[in-house]
Amino acid sequence: MDQDAFSKYLNDRYENQIDWYDRKAARNQTIYRKLQWSVVVLAAITPVLIELDLDGLIEGLGHAPTLTSAVVAILTAGLNTFKYQETWINYRTTCETLRKEKHFYDAGLSDYRTTDDREALFVDRVESLISRENTMWVSAHKTETKTEAKGNTAEA
Repeated sequence: MDQDAFSKYLNDRYENQIDWYDRKAARNQTIYRKLQWSVVVLAAITPVLIELDLDGLIEGLGHAPTLTSAVVAILTAGLNTFKYQETWINYRTTCETLRKEKHFYDAGLSDYRTTDDREALFVDRVESLISRENTMWVSAHKTETKTEAKGNTAEA
């Protein structure tokens, strides 16, 4: 692989993938933490609301514990369904592994020390990492869909 093609690959593909995984990891981490903290806070205040017997203070507030319980259930289902934590960790791992690969290339470590075409090896490894992450994502969602289908069949 010539230097011009490699530079184009670094700029057009490699850097874009690093940026994408970095942004998506940060986004999924933020969503996960917000939802998780909401679950923790709402679950903690629900028994307090029950004990306070708010309906005696202001009519209609007696339903607050029921509402907080329902919101906790919805948020928990969302966390489990959309797998924000797992996605955040997978994207962060892929991003950091891609960055590490560039350090290995720059330093001439591992297989880069002995290969005749370091650039081709780099491209091959980067594309393998991206492909592996895509395969893991598809596999996780297929497993989730199959599990849901089995659950629906068992209930019927």
